[in-house]
Amino acid sequence: MTSDLLALLACPSCGGSLTVSATAENGGSVETGTLICTSCASSYPIVRQIPRFVPADNYASSFGFQWNKFRATQLDSRTGLPISRDRFFKQSRWTPAELAGKRVLDIGCGAGRFAEVALSAGAQVVAVDYSGAVDACLANLGSNPRLSVVQADLYRLPFKPESFDYLYCFGVLQHTPDPHRAVLALPAPLKRGGKLAIDFYPRLASNVLWPKYWIRPLTRRLPRERLFAIVQWLVPKLLPIARALAAVPLLGSRLRYLMPIMMYYRVFPFTAQQHREWAILDTFDMLAPAHDHPQTAAAVLAWLKEAGLREPDAAREGLVVGRAMKAR
Repeated sequence: MTSDLLALLACPSCGGSLTVSATAENGGSVETGTLICTSCASSYPIVRQIPRFVPADNYASSFGFQWNKFRATQLDSRTGLPISRDRFFKQSRWTPAELAGKRVLDIGCGAGRFAEVALSAGAQVVAVDYSGAVDACLANLGSNPRLSVVQADLYRLPFKPESFDYLYCFGVLQHTPDPHRAVLALPAPLKRGGKLAIDFYPRLASNVLWPKYWIRPLTRRLPRERLFAIVQWLVPKLLPIARALAAVPLLGSRLRYLMPIMMYYRVFPFTAQQHREWAILDTFDMLAPAHDHPQTAAAVLAWLKEAGLREPDAAREGLVVGRAMKAR
């Protein structure tokens, strides 16, 4: 943890200033130590360079498990394809030029697939996750001096008000206990005039036909190691069937959802190994989370308005995507 990050942090309990007591440093960065609030005396550990404002075991633990196991799978630098880059700029409608030199907050960073994109545009990125995925993010991108990583709860973000120019939260909000309250919590660290972009799984009548929603009541209760072992065994056996269904003329794009696995044939030009790896990762991601709350564009738009944001916009673009700006 650097002094630049410390200048942005505030106690999530009372909003007070934090001081640092370091027990190990390396090149001006605190490796281990404690953050102490000057107002309420709450303390928070710094472990492996990362300030930790939440318990190690929490409702997002399955994400920490999966992202440390598949640390580099979804990075564009690993796939050689602009999958994350294309999604990032399409959903946000930002440009690399406007992000250059700006301070950007990544909420729910996972292993850093979108943080990598923002860093490539020249942004100063603070990547936040509730789970142990922060360790994977730091391992992937920690060599970039414009990255800082924080483990924290988006309902109690540990930042001073109006610290960031941009904020994005992709692939996360449907997995929170209360998505409505989560959206309302996001604008506080944005500067006036700052921009926000978020997404959700879409809430559709056809979701009731998707095996994902029949199976999850069981799978989300399984120990994550046991569920992963099942997914790792099952996915390679079902992939050929899913591929055959996807190839059916006209109906293939719908028939493939009859299978209780994720797959990307006819979506991305992956190698056989990449198809298998992404399928295992995203099937586990589909079945393991404690929460899964898809939303409509109307609901997301209403929440952005309730948050007092300007120029709110929400629409179904594959996912439900919301964008807005903080009032000046």
